[in-house]
Amino acid sequence: MSGVIVSMRRTLLSCTSLVRNGLLGSALAALLPAAPAEAADLVDTLSTLLDFNRQELAVLATALALLGFSVVAAILLMRTRVRTAKNEARLRARIGELQLQADRFGALLFAEPQILISWPAGDNRAQISGDISMVLPRDSSPQRVLAFGTWLPPEPALQMDHAVDALRDRGDGFQLTLTTAHGHTLEAIGRAIGGQAIVRIRELSGLRRDLAETNLRYKALSDETEMLRGFATAAPWPIWAKGENGALAYANPAYVRATEAASITDAQERKLELLDSADRTAMERGLKEAANFTSRLPIVIGGERRIYDVRAVNVGGGNVGVAIDASEADALSSALVRMAEAHRRTLDQLSSGVAVFDGQRRLAFYNDSYRQLWDLDRTFLDANPDDSSVLDKLRAARKLPEQPDFRAWKAKLHEAYRAVEAAKDTWYLPDGRALSVVTTPNPEGGVTYLFDDVTESLELARRFDGMIRVQRETLDSLAEGVAVFGSNGRAQLFNPAFVRMWKLSADAMRDEPHIQTVEGWCHQLFDDAIVWRQIREAVTSIESRADIPLKLERKDGSVLDGMIRPLHDGATMLTFQDITDTENVERALRERNEALEAADQMKVDFVHHVSYELRSPLTTIIGFAHFLSDPSTGPLTPKQAEYLDYVTKSTNALLALTNNILDLATIDAGAMKLELGPVDVSKTIELAAEGLQDRLATDRIRLKVEIAPDVGSFTGDEKRVVQVLYNLLANAVGFSPPDSTVGISARRTERSVVFTVTDSGPGIPADMKDKVFNWFESRSQGSRHRGAGLGLSLVRSFVELHGGNIRVDSIVGRGTVVICDFPTDQAAHRDAAE
Repeated sequence: MSGVIVSMRRTLLSCTSLVRNGLLGSALAALLPAAPAEAADLVDTLSTLLDFNRQELAVLATALALLGFSVVAAILLMRTRVRTAKNEARLRARIGELQLQADRFGALLFAEPQILISWPAGDNRAQISGDISMVLPRDSSPQRVLAFGTWLPPEPALQMDHAVDALRDRGDGFQLTLTTAHGHTLEAIGRAIGGQAIVRIRELSGLRRDLAETNLRYKALSDETEMLRGFATAAPWPIWAKGENGALAYANPAYVRATEAASITDAQERKLELLDSADRTAMERGLKEAANFTSRLPIVIGGERRIYDVRAVNVGGGNVGVAIDASEADALSSALVRMAEAHRRTLDQLSSGVAVFDGQRRLAFYNDSYRQLWDLDRTFLDANPDDSSVLDKLRAARKLPEQPDFRAWKAKLHEAYRAVEAAKDTWYLPDGRALSVVTTPNPEGGVTYLFDDVTESLELARRFDGMIRVQRETLDSLAEGVAVFGSNGRAQLFNPAFVRMWKLSADAMRDEPHIQTVEGWCHQLFDDAIVWRQIREAVTSIESRADIPLKLERKDGSVLDGMIRPLHDGATMLTFQDITDTENVERALRERNEALEAADQMKVDFVHHVSYELRSPLTTIIGFAHFLSDPSTGPLTPKQAEYLDYVTKSTNALLALTNNILDLATIDAGAMKLELGPVDVSKTIELAAEGLQDRLATDRIRLKVEIAPDVGSFTGDEKRVVQVLYNLLANAVGFSPPDSTVGISARRTERSVVFTVTDSGPGIPADMKDKVFNWFESRSQGSRHRGAGLGLSLVRSFVELHGGNIRVDSIVGRGTVVICDFPTDQAAHRDAAE
């Protein structure tokens, strides 16, 4: 015992270093009682008995505690292992039982073909088991079962998708009866079990399949019945059904309204009928004889008589009927018949031959022009021959174009019966005619042939083409530049002269450039923006189209005379003519004319000035001459008196000439005023003749005066009228030979007084008639008194101032007749404006 204690002590001493500073306290705290006093007493007792100090005693206590714990742990471990072995044996037995149960359930579950799909909680990948060959080929992947659209029609596949989504998201179970794309009937059941979504798909057979198919048929029939009831309710036509006993079993709202019933029950109770008794009897008879009845009958609904198509059929033991409003259809049918008749009458009036063949290729209609065109017998056409027979008859009569293969040609022609669009062809007949043939397929089947004799049209077209070629050649040969622009502003036609005139490219013009492009090309020669804008507006405008003349002075010094001329088809023609030479000549002539006019004006101004300056000294000379001839100034010798007489006559003639010049100058300046008043015709002639008495006596000329009794007087300037008559008589006396007669006459017309002066002188040549009234125009041939050539100028001016006119009729060698017309009505003073 002591040896053991010594060993334990040695061991404890060797461990003292491990338990110092805290380990001893911990061990004692764990092994010793909680009360401090008792713990202290116990430690002291043990230290005395074992001869240990406190530290060694603590180590001993720790070792004993560890040893006790190990022993207890070993005992517990052995008990746990025994208990675990028993549980393992029991669980193994349970697993075997569950495996047998699972095998039995699997055998039971897959005793019939089916597919199980499960989605564990929190897992999106489905686990698929079962016979997938029910819905997919055997070599397909099981996951393809989830693609319901591959083995189900679209609507069931969508329904299955929605049911599976609801099962997985919310745990909503479902049971569906499906029909695959191959016609197999399946049942799909979805449930949420044990946190999993499970779908079971199995093929129905036997009683279950019959029940499912019956349910499907029932649902389909129910849906169809609801649709038919909804249609019948919404239909605007009266619809009814009668039972086997003829009583009203069903009626839609339209029937109720038509029979003016309050409701369907009211119509049944009151036995209201839509048709009258005669029509009902006819309908019942038709149903008994043929099991159906169809007729168009008049029915009064709401006080209005309308036409209805009534149809009834036997259904089961009763019958069903419907009345469809055909009033509009009847009216349209009648209108269509009338329109067809009108079309037939219209086609009969056409000059074009028309033949209509029906779907069986038999002649259904022809007009008289068709018969006359082919010279066919009416009896033959009225027999409704087929298309081939008509063509064979025409070919036998040599009225069709010669064909190397007539059968192939006819087959090609008959392709129109299968065509969808019209076709056009031209036949050249043996008799020289040309026919335009249009074949038009009819919507209801058949073909319409339209024949037009285009022989004259083709001839006219050939002539027109010839004329166009001639016009083109003519246009190309013109020196005038011509271009035609269409309504779209593009060049359509031009000639070489236009290209040369504007230095353009013929190839560029053939590309139909726009007027703005042509304008840009022409700016190098003419860049007036205003003129080009005027040309552009005329070409592109659709309103206010009129001829517009142009005159272009170009940069190269040339001058073009242009014209913008709108054409009837909306196009516009531009023409340009180079008038540079003409313009230069005209400019030279204009300048020369202006120079001549200036010289003439200078001459007139000079004469006016000289005449005015001569009048003052002439007046002085005449005055002194009269003074010297007065006896109070003293006697004159005969020679002095003769000289003074010469002076007086010469100054008087010069004064008269000066006065004439001044009068003409006054008239030419527009300053002459007429002193209007009553003019006595007889007195005026007398005053004019009085100044010519000496010349008449000297030349032995007799003056013959003829005045109409009713001539009376007229309004005018008496002094100027006398001056006119004096100058005319003086001119006649001057050109008349001795011992001849000069005549003057006066007569009144409705609006004027006419003076006529005649002589028997040499006459006036034709080339001088227009010049006798010009200033200073004097002729010495046949005249004994050559004047200054101003008398007749004054005559015309004074007559025109009165609003009259003067004319000369003369024949060379037979004398001259001068006629003056003075208007009788002078409303106001006339200004010498002309």
